[in-house]
Amino acid sequence: MKINPNNLPNDVESLKALVQKQQNLLDEKQAEVDKKQARVEQLEEQWRLFLHRKFASQSEKAPGQGELFNETEETAEDPILELDAEAILSPETKTKAKTRGRKPLPSELPRVKVIHDLPESERQCPCGCQLSEIGEETSEQLDIIPAKIRVLQHIQKKYACKACEDKVKTAFKPAQPIPKSNASAGLLAHIAVSKYQDALPLYRQEGMFKRVGIHLPRQTLANWVIRSSELLQPLINLMRDQLLASPVIHCDETVVKVLKEPDKPASSQSYMWVQVAGPPQQRIILFDYDQSRSGQVPLRLLSGYQGYLQTDGYEGYNAVASQPGVTQLCCMAHARRKFMEAKKAQPKAKAKTRSKVDVAIDMIGKLYGLERAYQDATPENRYQMRQEKAKPVLEKLRHWLDKTLPTVPPTILLGKALNYLHKYWARLTVYLEDGCLNIDNNIAENAIRPFVIGRKNWLFSDTPRGAHASARIYSVIETAKANGLEPYAYLKQLFTELPRVSSVDDVEALLPWNQNLTTLLMNETLPQGGV
Repeated sequence: MKINPNNLPNDVESLKALVQKQQNLLDEKQAEVDKKQARVEQLEEQWRLFLHRKFASQSEKAPGQGELFNETEETAEDPILELDAEAILSPETKTKAKTRGRKPLPSELPRVKVIHDLPESERQCPCGCQLSEIGEETSEQLDIIPAKIRVLQHIQKKYACKACEDKVKTAFKPAQPIPKSNASAGLLAHIAVSKYQDALPLYRQEGMFKRVGIHLPRQTLANWVIRSSELLQPLINLMRDQLLASPVIHCDETVVKVLKEPDKPASSQSYMWVQVAGPPQQRIILFDYDQSRSGQVPLRLLSGYQGYLQTDGYEGYNAVASQPGVTQLCCMAHARRKFMEAKKAQPKAKAKTRSKVDVAIDMIGKLYGLERAYQDATPENRYQMRQEKAKPVLEKLRHWLDKTLPTVPPTILLGKALNYLHKYWARLTVYLEDGCLNIDNNIAENAIRPFVIGRKNWLFSDTPRGAHASARIYSVIETAKANGLEPYAYLKQLFTELPRVSSVDDVEALLPWNQNLTTLLMNETLPQGGV
């Protein structure tokens, strides 16, 4: 409102009212300007983050990541956080040396001796004496024979009584993976590993078979994959029983497209869920398909479970986490990732100076440095370390968070990172309770990564039945790898033995941790069920 000096009132009270009205208008305008400026900064931040994601390295490493010997703010008065290299390293880590040089070839691989000898003409010494053998030098090369395709002929001998002429006996043929099919256990294992381990879609495998003169349409391959996966269900049932008996379960989920999902358009998203549990020597990785991402899915998958449940911040896990006996942990890596995004979105000039983002990243980095230093320690020693060293860092981080949170707008990336850290603080610090717990959910994220990589190649599942088949085969392959088994050899063993099992004990004997890698590799060369 424009003021004409000639029309100003003469009394003081009227002038005060006019000034107050002008001030109110200025405050409203300033609020609008501040709001628009905050929106501009938010859009600029998003644009910088977009450019970084599109053109820059996707690594989440930051300068000084995990450095426990530098601070981003003054901590000289805080002796608890003055951690030196000797104090932070566990005894196991101090003595651990890195292996250098070429690694030896696996001892379980067969060896073929190629002997190089001197010809007779060169075994004569210039002095006239005959040279004598005094030893040998051995070096090894890795060799490979391209895949060989063969046909297994199952010949069932028949016997009859010449006197009676009506009594005929035929030799028994062991049960096959897919009755009346010409697919052997080895072929089914090869198709499954090629798709789910090596990310070769079935149409590419169809072309590979065609190059060697074999006609195997992808529809046939898809049917074999589904039917062979159903053989694995008894084994997966046992693995799920053991998973639910574990004290800690890690969960994650990712999208998958299923074209012929009932009552859903082909462009909609369904979900593949993963659960990981068990010690390293008996690790269990289970995938499960569902068209929904609702909280009912983890309730179904973890029905009756009691123990620790580690997830990201997705609210869909809240229903199962609220069950009696379940304690939920959240993932510190997700909290750190949000600060890293704020760091990447900073203007170049600001990114070169220390900021609030760097304070959070460095303190979280200290926590990870402690975890790395004690990764080989016993759970008891790790718990003790967390109480003595990690807890003071978390207390300092909490104090900094309380001081910083009110000063940062919640709409910018730093504000979102601070609010995420504040919202899930109680769940992010549960790992202090037990040395068997992890600071993050990377176990589940790493377990689901092969599925995500494969999805980039095969893109979608045609039907829900195919998606369930994928979940079963991924479960077995990833669990086999986690327990040190070669996936092809293990799947071939399963497809050979599972059609013939007659009891739960027979299935239990086929669990990955009850198998021997050397034995499986030796069995590869034997025809299935042959004499």
